[in-house]
Amino acid sequence: MIRRNIQRSVHLAMGDTPVVLINGARQTGKTTLVQQMAAASDAQYYTLDDYATLALAAGDPAGFIRNLSGPVVIDEIQKAPELFPAIKLEVDKDRRPGRFLLTGSANVMALPRLSESLAGRMEVVQLFPFSAGELAGAIEGFLPLLFAGNIAQSKLPPTNVAIEATLARGGYPEATQRETDARREAWFGAYISTILQRDVRDLARVEGLHALPNLMKLLAARASGLLNLADVGRDAGLAHTTLTRYLVLLETVFLVHRLPAWSRNLGQRLVKAPKVHLMDTGLACHLLGADAQRLREDRPLLGRLLESFVVSELRKQISWTDQRISLYHFRTSVGWEVDVILERPDGSIAAIEVKAGATVAAEDFAALKALRDRLGRQFQAGVVLYLGDQIVPFGDKLWLVPLPALWVA
Repeated sequence: MIRRNIQRSVHLAMGDTPVVLINGARQTGKTTLVQQMAAASDAQYYTLDDYATLALAAGDPAGFIRNLSGPVVIDEIQKAPELFPAIKLEVDKDRRPGRFLLTGSANVMALPRLSESLAGRMEVVQLFPFSAGELAGAIEGFLPLLFAGNIAQSKLPPTNVAIEATLARGGYPEATQRETDARREAWFGAYISTILQRDVRDLARVEGLHALPNLMKLLAARASGLLNLADVGRDAGLAHTTLTRYLVLLETVFLVHRLPAWSRNLGQRLVKAPKVHLMDTGLACHLLGADAQRLREDRPLLGRLLESFVVSELRKQISWTDQRISLYHFRTSVGWEVDVILERPDGSIAAIEVKAGATVAAEDFAALKALRDRLGRQFQAGVVLYLGDQIVPFGDKLWLVPLPALWVA
């Protein structure tokens, strides 16, 4: 059994918060995790995937919640949003921590009124597909080392990482266990069909979402690129309002992520469009019909998906770190570009460039150097992640770092 790195965060939240929600895409391991926690704490476990339980919860939400005693786990809470006000009433009567552990396969913070129902009473912990560290049995220490300026102290794992195979496999638990490309492809096909035909349609409450599979392919082809809604809408044959709504739906079920542009008063014109990333590179490869061999042959595609992989891994690590860190990208109208900006609440910044090659030129550090010089003391570290095998200093606060450093303990 692979240990999930957010377990500590969940336990801490349940120690001082009445309601804890583990939120994430379908098939990321939420049910397995909460069943383990329920068994360890003798909590009652209910899943709304069970039709009889769902009918009871939706038919009389106040009565359903009122009749629960002791700590309780409710799986797939988004299927009965009527439970949120009922949970609020119970929590207001008794605010003991750890009373309710919930899971959801849709981002309830993006759903109308639900996020308001339990404001101040609920903590949300996000569960993603397996991280590279989880698959290697490690709790990643990359972010603390990065912000401490100690990235050169990373203890690198063996460097014979077949990154193309890693990208094509992705991190969904079931997909990582499939032994052949064909069986993994079959799983991804069924997964996409289930999400788009059931979960998205349930959220949208309308028919006519037949354009979503094609939209997903178009977004996969644009992974790591600036999101131009006019271009995507034209290629997908969707009106602007419809496209905007569909993008929100895809984000709500954790298939797509928009990485916002970072800006601070740097005295220059900035590109403000977000970048688009799929949450999982295995899913992106499936949509593009790309396997490890194609990634080895198509270096531009490898570069785009490698950037998405790094963004996804950082989001996973942030979900269990003790410090709040926000992710952005940075681009100016004159050509400066940094793939990932990480910002802490105190304004300190770290920056990452991703290169899909084993050699790096000095100009690959140009944007990092410019950002470092503009930000001064707030700039903590700049890193170029590459496919080589040595950590090399490239000036003050700048390092060339092998990709596997991303998932070392």
